[in-house]
Amino acid sequence: MVKALILRSAGINCNDETEQGFRMAGAETEQVHVNELISGKKQLNDYDVLCLPGGFSYGDYIAGGAILANQINTKLKKQLEEFVAAGKTVVGICNGFQVLVKTGLLPGDGMKATLTSNYSGKFECRWVKLIGKDDGMEAPVAHGEGKFVADKETLKKLEDNNQIIFRYSSHYYPANPNGSLNDIAGISNKQGNVIGLMPHPERNLTHGNHPTWTRWTSKKGGEADGMKFFRNIVERMK
Repeated sequence: MVKALILRSAGINCNDETEQGFRMAGAETEQVHVNELISGKKQLNDYDVLCLPGGFSYGDYIAGGAILANQINTKLKKQLEEFVAAGKTVVGICNGFQVLVKTGLLPGDGMKATLTSNYSGKFECRWVKLIGKDDGMEAPVAHGEGKFVADKETLKKLEDNNQIIFRYSSHYYPANPNGSLNDIAGISNKQGNVIGLMPHPERNLTHGNHPTWTRWTSKKGGEADGMKFFRNIVERMK
């Protein structure tokens, strides 16, 4: 069975919903505090998937995900590099995406990018439609620093390498809620096993999560778009 580690730290608040998504997709899950990995109480290589869920790790006091990213780079870099090199999967959702970008794991290969303050200048909490490589998805966003920014060379490499896994459905606000360049909502590394996205698939696991669920009388209680995301990760690791 695929084993998924849901990382916890101060300020992360989407761990339970994220764990539920992996469980519904058939994974064996465990929530592990970052200090348990640093102390050696838990070993990262005992798992197949590492997920950094959403929230506000350490209050985002410097910038979104910056403190946790620094903690990972100084205390867990070797473990994480070995984990990725072994072909295992790392996922970052919202704050987790910010962390992966600030560790340098995304976009990877020395490319530089960041996630910065929304173009609107305010926290954005709304449902968006995403265009994916193979399929679309509806999911809510909830962030203040979700604008994906990179230089022209990096953007071209991301396009050429097929590393953009999700785009917002339009270039215009509010469909693109943060002003991300190239409408980027989610990317992967070149190898495809490090994945980050700003929207929250774990908040759309069943049709009852969707704001229009009462209109879908034939689908009440069924799985929703977010489950495709988690199932794809679990199936990949199988």
